[in-house]
Amino acid sequence: MPANTNTASHATKAVNLRVRDDVRGLIDQAARMQGKSRSDFMIDAARRAAEEALLDQTLVRVDAETYAQFVAVLDRPPSGPGYARLMSAPRPWTE
Repeated sequence: MPANTNTASHATKAVNLRVRDDVRGLIDQAARMQGKSRSDFMIDAARRAAEEALLDQTLVRVDAETYAQFVAVLDRPPSGPGYARLMSAPRPWTE
C-alpha cells in the first residue's frame, strides 16, 4: 500500500436531522456532561448503535457436522442438577 493514503476516504459529510426541542436539550445536556459537542456526541452514539445492530446480525458459518452437533444439543431435553434447581425455584409471578 502506498505511504500517502487517500484522505478523501476520511472526509466528513453533513447529516441533517430534525429533532424536537426536548430531545435536543437532552442530547445537549448529555454532551456537555461528557465534554463533547452535540455533533460528536450524536456521532458516537449513532456509531455505537450501528455497530450493535450489525453485531446482532452476525452470521456464523460452520460445516454440516458441527451444525448437526449444535442442533442435537438444542434438541436434547434439559436435565441435571442446575435444571432441577431452576425448575423448583419459587415463581414470584404466580404467587
